[in-house]
Amino acid sequence: MSGLAAEFIPVRVTEKTVWLFVSLSDGQLTGWGEATLDGQEQAVECLFKDLPFPLSLKDLQQLAFDTLPDAALSSALLQAQADLRARRDGKVLSDSLGGILQSRIGVYANINRRTKDRSAEGMALSAKDALRAGYEAIKIAPFDEVHPEMNASEMNKAMEAGLSRIAAVRDAIGERRLMVDCHWRFNFNGARALIDACSPFSVYWIECPIAETTETIPLLKSLRSHANVSGLRLAGLEMQIRREGFRPYLEAGTYDVMMPDVKYCGGPQEMMAIAADLESYGVDFSPHNPSGPICHLHSLHVCAALSETELLEMQFDETPLFDSLTGRALPSVSGGRIALAENCPGLGVTLILSELKELI
Repeated sequence: MSGLAAEFIPVRVTEKTVWLFVSLSDGQLTGWGEATLDGQEQAVECLFKDLPFPLSLKDLQQLAFDTLPDAALSSALLQAQADLRARRDGKVLSDSLGGILQSRIGVYANINRRTKDRSAEGMALSAKDALRAGYEAIKIAPFDEVHPEMNASEMNKAMEAGLSRIAAVRDAIGERRLMVDCHWRFNFNGARALIDACSPFSVYWIECPIAETTETIPLLKSLRSHANVSGLRLAGLEMQIRREGFRPYLEAGTYDVMMPDVKYCGGPQEMMAIAADLESYGVDFSPHNPSGPICHLHSLHVCAALSETELLEMQFDETPLFDSLTGRALPSVSGGRIALAENCPGLGVTLILSELKELI
């Protein structure tokens, strides 16, 4: 591929959320990527404006991954390149990644952004809506009141509302899988207390309890051991960049589940390589996927090209634009799974430009 035209399309879909789409075109076909990065949209757009146009194959081979905005833009361009190549070859993207090994992918509903009523009852009702929509596993982010700079007494008190939300959702969904995302809101001692408090609720995993840095690797390893003793699992690393970013955490044994995001980790091919690394260490692969439809489709195709994956995340019902921007062509959830369309080249879906332009 050489001389590719590129376009950057930011789309505000809710008061909180802006999806960042990137396209690459050879004049006949267009490939799509997604660079959504909450709170850093302008940084990603500025990086795009600094690119040389049209983009050559050499440009795509020399993309920067020095910062998270770099990684978001570069990963999106590599997504678009992979989609365009598959469309040119007349192949489904997952087939071009090595072959379709799974045609039905297990998914779970992240209900956080669609849950405006943050009470325990409101979160439980939201979880029930997700079950009615075909999901069989739920993830919540219940600890709105917790911040890592709190002392032990403050954190224990602030944690109570989140535990009430967990209890309510557990009652609402029965024995189905329940995941708890902490968004790095705890410190080490608070995270240990959280693990102990979550044990009665049969939480499937606790995600991102504390900051993820090379300095906290020993703490994460200790938290994993503590969680495992209670029958819980530890998950994280949704913001890591390329294989090298995951390696220190793999070597130290920090997590039971790692969550690469195709928007930051280096695109579909790099994500496949990361999945292979995780398998070699006995760590489950569960892609982080809480944003727009293009990220979702790339993540789905990566999962389809792997023989085994943990559940794929889906942002449940944040906005109807998730479906309408693709002409409602996305595969639907049934019985906790998505059936991959195997007869459409590339991602199998394209964005509707007329609707996108109205939202810019």
